[in-house]
Amino acid sequence: MLQAYRVTGPKLEPLPAGDPLSAAGWIDLFRPDPGEVDTVQGLGIEVPTLEDMEEIEISNRLYREDGTDYMTVVLPGRTDADGPTTTPVTFILTPQQLFTVRHHLWRPFETYPLRADKVGPGCSDPDRLFLSLVEEIIGRLADHLEAAGKALDQVAGEVYAEGGSANGDALRSALRRTGREGEAISRVRLALLTMERMLSYFGQTLHEAHRGESLLPMVKGLTRDLQALEVHADFLSTRVGLASDATLGMINLSQNQTIKIVSVVAAVFLPPTLIASIYGMNFRVMPELDWRWGYPMAMGMMLAAAAGTYLFFRWKKWL
Repeated sequence: MLQAYRVTGPKLEPLPAGDPLSAAGWIDLFRPDPGEVDTVQGLGIEVPTLEDMEEIEISNRLYREDGTDYMTVVLPGRTDADGPTTTPVTFILTPQQLFTVRHHLWRPFETYPLRADKVGPGCSDPDRLFLSLVEEIIGRLADHLEAAGKALDQVAGEVYAEGGSANGDALRSALRRTGREGEAISRVRLALLTMERMLSYFGQTLHEAHRGESLLPMVKGLTRDLQALEVHADFLSTRVGLASDATLGMINLSQNQTIKIVSVVAAVFLPPTLIASIYGMNFRVMPELDWRWGYPMAMGMMLAAAAGTYLFFRWKKWL
């Protein structure tokens, strides 16, 4: 799908049908079909395939070719089935236009056209449009980290709370949620790393080409935002490890408590079982067999042995 937008004052508007693509300021290619690829390549732009984007080594994802910058980053998003995914997105920046090539759904590419006039750098030229879109992406990554932090707060409240739920199902659910948040944070962390490298490359091209010198402070500000989010992501990763360890510890304690109860029950019934076994032996000479009170005596001994064992465990505070 090809979405083209033109710059109208401080805003972005969909390119009217029939207008040439050369009049667009931003062209967003989402899973482009061969016809759309041919149309864009008619503008002199080489559109990479998903296989090309995935095979590019991290060290070779930022390059210039015939005056056009190709910058590939890895961003989180959603699949058609609304599952989490992480796939590369390529930004193609020319002196006249910005192109994006992506193969997964993600909100910043949908919300940015509606907010172009509200994002700091604006969209008056391709460089500013690129930085504005980057700022929108950074804001969305920050939202992901905030959501992960809230989810970890909820898990911590369930696991650490005094007298909280410690049954096996609840703990297994908490462990699964912790794992999911850890995966989400790792996806954001990778996106932050690739975004920081892309901004560093973009700032270098601005400096070398002596264009947009006024944009360098904006690049530095966005870079600082990325670095701050990286620190926050590392902190959340530490919380994920702590929450996982604590949840596993609670699961072990719960299992130990179950084993303890089973062991105590077995110990309580061991003396009565011994007495019953003695009187179940088939020896010919057993004086107790002829006693009138032999049976009540054996039952009493078994009850007394069980009660004595139970009281001993309570005295030792093992129960």
